[in-house]
Amino acid sequence: MSKIERGVSLYSFQEEMFLGRMSVEDVVTFAASIGAPGIEILPEQNMPTFPNITDAQLGEWQDMLARHGAHFTCYDMFLDTKLRKGEVLSDEEQVESIRRDLVLCNRLGIRNMRVLIFVRPDILEKCVPYAEQLDVHMGVEVHAPWHLEHAWILRTIDVADRLGTRHLGILPDMGVFMKHYPPEFRARFERQGARPEIAQFIVDQHEQKIMCEYTIYEVAVKMGGNKAEIAMAETLRHAPYANPRRIKDYAPYFRHIQAKFYGMTQDCTDPTIAYDEVIPELVKCGWEGTLSSEYEGNRWIQDVEEVDSREQVRRQHVMFENLIAKAESRLEIA
Repeated sequence: MSKIERGVSLYSFQEEMFLGRMSVEDVVTFAASIGAPGIEILPEQNMPTFPNITDAQLGEWQDMLARHGAHFTCYDMFLDTKLRKGEVLSDEEQVESIRRDLVLCNRLGIRNMRVLIFVRPDILEKCVPYAEQLDVHMGVEVHAPWHLEHAWILRTIDVADRLGTRHLGILPDMGVFMKHYPPEFRARFERQGARPEIAQFIVDQHEQKIMCEYTIYEVAVKMGGNKAEIAMAETLRHAPYANPRRIKDYAPYFRHIQAKFYGMTQDCTDPTIAYDEVIPELVKCGWEGTLSSEYEGNRWIQDVEEVDSREQVRRQHVMFENLIAKAESRLEIA
């Protein structure tokens, strides 16, 4: 039986919450109703008085989660290194900011903290004693254009190995497994003026995994691309397709996954991210953690249709259920 659990990031519902159509509790209620009770929170966005959270406020959050049979899974931290104009926070100030987040993470009863990818490994090394004391795993987000085997990511893993700690590692964002170009991207650029034949060229280049800079040059220089076409070609810089088979090699370093997606089809499949390849690998290696929906398709369709994050997230979890069950069945047969 797979140990993979399902949840959602509150970030998935940014459209509805910004417009006042859903509250945080509405999201929690919905997530629990589709069998995804794990809640990933962004305190800076979801807690109005952040970073000053009282015990009474913490109690209100825990009571609300309990009412719906939900629980926290991950805390998304941010590091505001440019609080002062013209200078960057000192190393000591950065460590103190992260320590502050670790403390709040612990107070919320959360054991996983998403760390932004730009945070230096040497800064995180100084935070490890605090993470160990508070029993919080710091996972550096592996976000496109970086990937699992990028040298920057491997530096963090090297620090974790050298220290022998289980409180520092990574946290994959599934956007690194972009096997096919998102149809939502293409449609938006065509509405902005990209010619269909140029858009198709860009999609074909991505399908063949041709280096993005070559494609950008072809579109911008040789084809005389317009603003929308060049912008579309430039998205390829953030469209890597990492090898799904390698995820098992890094499984010991992560406990949580940000399940990025841009849109689900009506038959509950993802036309872009290679979940059908990644999830079987996670099941096969016995990974234990949470697949946390992170819907980011809203910004690509909001100019032509009303965003329905609930339906998109629901479809993704139908896919998760199907893929996990299928992978488990294959494992039993094997």
